[in-house]
Amino acid sequence: MKEFQLLLQSFLIDYLPTRRGFSVNTIASYRDTFVLLLRWMDGHEALPPVRVTMADLNLERIRRFSDWLRQERCSAVSTTNARIAALRSFAKFVQVEAPEHLETCRLLLQIPTVKTTSSGEIDFLSVRAVQLVVEAASNDLRELAIVSLLYDSAARVSELCGLTVGDLSFSKPHTVKVIGKGRKARVIPLSAQVGEILSRYLASARPGAAPTDPLFVNRSGNPLGRAGVAYVLQKCVTSAHGRNPDELPPKTHPHVMRHSKAMHLLDAGVNLVYIRDFLGHESVTTTEIYARASTEAKRRAIEAAEQKIVPESPYGKEERADLVAWLRGLL
Repeated sequence: MKEFQLLLQSFLIDYLPTRRGFSVNTIASYRDTFVLLLRWMDGHEALPPVRVTMADLNLERIRRFSDWLRQERCSAVSTTNARIAALRSFAKFVQVEAPEHLETCRLLLQIPTVKTTSSGEIDFLSVRAVQLVVEAASNDLRELAIVSLLYDSAARVSELCGLTVGDLSFSKPHTVKVIGKGRKARVIPLSAQVGEILSRYLASARPGAAPTDPLFVNRSGNPLGRAGVAYVLQKCVTSAHGRNPDELPPKTHPHVMRHSKAMHLLDAGVNLVYIRDFLGHESVTTTEIYARASTEAKRRAIEAAEQKIVPESPYGKEERADLVAWLRGLL
């Protein structure tokens, strides 16, 4: 009988990159799912990684893991569902590779996705809240560069982690080239302020970096990962929340900065088509979630419709003061 550890190794090293042709970012996301799962099982279920078996991946345990992701790690519903999708993909692989675990896999494939409370509900920060987070990062140039670029580019965390020094262009307007889903590249304009921050960061922290070197690295000199970006952002959010508890929540995650930028662009009157291209969405239908969630956009649309449809009131202040007399005048 094939052990869980051997199956997981084959899944990540052979199946995903070779047989399925998944991108490095997708494989990293799947790997992170199992890193979190094994850490959770070790700390909460008293099951160290070396002792985990396929039978330990039962439906009830995975449900507890899902609850932990949302309640303890404050993961977004979309992030939790992505973790569940990775576990399902592993189950599909195992049921073919090791049919002796067929029943376990059948149950794993029944893991329910987490339902959102509202299709138009999006976690995002106000402009003021983002300013406070950026201010909290201002004492550390590296953290300031990470947080500022995360918001200004609205890049996915995987896109940010994959950036190289050569992806930045400092000719006006400043831009950054990111590789998104499906390995599609897009060029994103950056504000002059963020361009200046990145320029100072490179001169100070990465003076000898080659164009192909990673833009952000950890203390070991390796490319900064998702967990590193989340740590930096949460550190700044915690600091900002401590000084301004009414302005922003105590916890957040990198994707909230992407949502925030999209909402702010929409509220500033930017066309959805341009926001779609900015975010790298395949279809404007995906981008429409921001229009459904934006109260400011709804207010503008209602006011514009009212101006076109509702005529000017046929009575002035004096007539309104005597509504009964005005109504009688209509007869």
